Amino acid sequence: MTTDTPARLLTLLSLLQTPREWPGGELAGRLGVSRRTVRRDIDRLRELGYPVQATRGSDGGYRLVAGKAMPPLVLDDEEAVAIAVGLRAGAGHAVEGVDEASVRALAKLEQVLPARLRHRVSTLQAATTPLVSGDGASIAPETLTVMASTVAGQERLRFSYRAGDGTETRRLTEPHRLVSTGRRWYLVAYDLDRADWRTFRVDRVSEPFATGARFAPRELPTGSAAEYLRQSMHRQQETYEFSVTFAESADVVAQRLPAWLGAPEPLGDGGCRLRASTGDRLEWLAVRLLMTGFEFVVREPAELVDRVRELGARLSRAAGDA
Repeated sequence: MTTDTPARLLTLLSLLQTPREWPGGELAGRLGVSRRTVRRDIDRLRELGYPVQATRGSDGGYRLVAGKAMPPLVLDDEEAVAIAVGLRAGAGHAVEGVDEASVRALAKLEQVLPARLRHRVSTLQAATTPLVSGDGASIAPETLTVMASTVAGQERLRFSYRAGDGTETRRLTEPHRLVSTGRRWYLVAYDLDRADWRTFRVDRVSEPFATGARFAPRELPTGSAAEYLRQSMHRQQETYEFSVTFAESADVVAQRLPAWLGAPEPLGDGGCRLRASTGDRLEWLAVRLLMTGFEFVVREPAELVDRVRELGARLSRAAGDA
């Protein structure tokens, strides 16, 4: 019999989180208490925000159902390991749809995992290789979780940073937000040594270290980390406005293009047009359009027309054509 009420409630909650209906007698037997005690414990869980539904009759019992808010979960060892491994696999790549919330969840989970479970997660992670698509660089999940923890805790972050030209520097920052573009992760932070806001590509960060020193949040010039990153990338890169038409419908083409390139717009002839801007190299954009597998025509700019023409000639030579 479990006489410790908090421990008994946690055990009861763990049982109820199994997707089935539990007869009161079975719960009483599992917990070693009376049916009356089970009913009182169910009432306590409801007071804590857990939506426990009861059904009457000989076949009735208790079931945990969806509610209006997300109460804390109780996970067994296998469930905790499975979730942590899944979050690590997703967080290590800037996959569209896996944003800062996923990294925060991973940081919270790994913070409370016992050492034996953290070891199991690391072992599984080291023994598996995810097959991912896209052009984003891989990132160590530990790097993201350290950064996410310092963002949430308003704690200064120190790390090594490799610039685009290969220069290595040490940075001391006040981290503001992690931003995913669908291809890469970026950290928006206030650089204390340079006394200004900066953006950092997370795949170029190494040895992140939470200093333990707290800071009062500063006001970002643009108000939004995503907008600041967009403006920063625009300042750093030469951007091109481009227009491309496809003979296929907009819905079909959209399935073959990354969302960050923009949404194709339907045309009256059943085809579609993609109009957007990019700071990527035009050679890469030409290859990305070719990878859709659809016939397309570049309308502008002239530089992209030239790159597509050069790519076509190169592919023809590679195929042995005269």
